[in-house]
Amino acid sequence: MSESGAQLLARLEARRCLKDIEPRLFPEDRGPDQGAVVELFGLEGTGKTELLYHLLCRCVLPEAAGGLEVDVVFVDTDYSLDMLHLVSILDSKLSAALLAGADEAALRSCLSRLLFVHCYSSSQLLLTLHFLETTLSSRPALALILIDSISAFYWVDRCEGGASYTKQEEKLSRCAELLGRLLRDYRITVFATCHAIRRPGVSSSSSDSERSYLCRSWQRLVTHRLLCSRQEPGNNMAAEGGHDQEQRRQQIFTVHCTTFSSRVKVSWSSSFCVTEAGVEFLSASEENKCAARQ
Repeated sequence: MSESGAQLLARLEARRCLKDIEPRLFPEDRGPDQGAVVELFGLEGTGKTELLYHLLCRCVLPEAAGGLEVDVVFVDTDYSLDMLHLVSILDSKLSAALLAGADEAALRSCLSRLLFVHCYSSSQLLLTLHFLETTLSSRPALALILIDSISAFYWVDRCEGGASYTKQEEKLSRCAELLGRLLRDYRITVFATCHAIRRPGVSSSSSDSERSYLCRSWQRLVTHRLLCSRQEPGNNMAAEGGHDQEQRRQQIFTVHCTTFSSRVKVSWSSSFCVTEAGVEFLSASEENKCAARQ
């Protein structure tokens, strides 16, 4: 395939490494390097999309506000992106950093670094990835692709593929192969959510809910896996004042991180809660206090 001089320059130009995208999630230089794929896996309601919002904001925010100031593509296959919520998180973070309140120009500057795409089928996702090659060529600052979620069309593809597993996985396999080429050529980083899929005839044990059924082409791309879960709040809600009760209702989410990028598999974990200002990571002492309240 031929390419212009501008495309060649964009492909070879060093893009922003995102190893420091979130030190509280990826400590000790264990963050995703260029060309990495991070899968956020878990049941519905375990904080996967909120984590994507947090990482998105971290990337598009200016350096003065603690951000990385890079461009991001958000591919929404679940039609779940809440733009008002996202803008509210950005506004809160800008206000906290600037102290005097978020300036509208600063907010617009953040949003200008975001490219948002809807997909309603695996075929359209494949076309979107083809389109992204042109976007990557024209935007050297684009360093991150977020996909929510990569498993959205699993059951539709299975139904259309009939009895053949090859046909069932064909579309996603082609998407994974194209994504792999973009990773290799442009050295971007990808974060993608993946729902835990409950298959008929299979018990819904904890080990089953942690298993990925997506095609091998996708699984070979994954360098980091974040297994998301939530701690259920206790039911002993004593009447100790509205504020304390609200604290007790606060949901704690846990992320078990595993990296496959080295010869030795390394794992660690972190916890967070979701506030009006977005994701807030908890220290070990804060997590213990919240657990004691529940």
